[in-house]
Amino acid sequence: MSQEYVSSGRPPATSHAAIEEAAFGLFHVHGFDRTTTDEIAAAVGISRRTLFRYFSSKNDIPWGQFDDNLDYLRETLERMPPGLPLWKAIQEAVVAFNSLDPFAIDQHVLRMRLILQTPSLQAHSALMYGRWRRVIAEYAAQRTDRRPDDHFPLLVGHTSLALAVSAYEVWLSDPSTSIEKLIGASMQNLRQFVNDD
Repeated sequence: MSQEYVSSGRPPATSHAAIEEAAFGLFHVHGFDRTTTDEIAAAVGISRRTLFRYFSSKNDIPWGQFDDNLDYLRETLERMPPGLPLWKAIQEAVVAFNSLDPFAIDQHVLRMRLILQTPSLQAHSALMYGRWRRVIAEYAAQRTDRRPDDHFPLLVGHTSLALAVSAYEVWLSDPSTSIEKLIGASMQNLRQFVNDD
């Protein structure tokens, strides 16, 4: 960890970022499964109860502020020009959703390795993926005058997720490459499933 969390007699300034930093440091040293929420809370200098005000469970920590991120994805899709082909609008929104500040790359590598490579997280990740897919499906449904649970929007959601995850798997093998370029190239394959040019 780049920062020590030591009590100085003042109430700690707690944030999602501080909790994530402490948690990721412990995950790196002890592994995800062997790190407890009590240890994470102690590293930040807060109570376990306070920790759960920020994250509902340890499984949520690798996902960061996922609700805010989904809101951003939804808003980005809504801002896409209506004349843009559906596949292109989704491609551009997903690339924007995954754009990284250069200073955040190392942390994002750790985050995505945890999410994609930790067996005990997979059931929880499936729930989070479902919420991400739903945002895409709702957008596809709105654009095509369908319901989000119709086959076509579901197909678009599932395909978009598969394309994005496959780009991340390539990126994790060589994080010096651009995740934005990898996702952009991968998402271009959505055109085969959404032929609305």
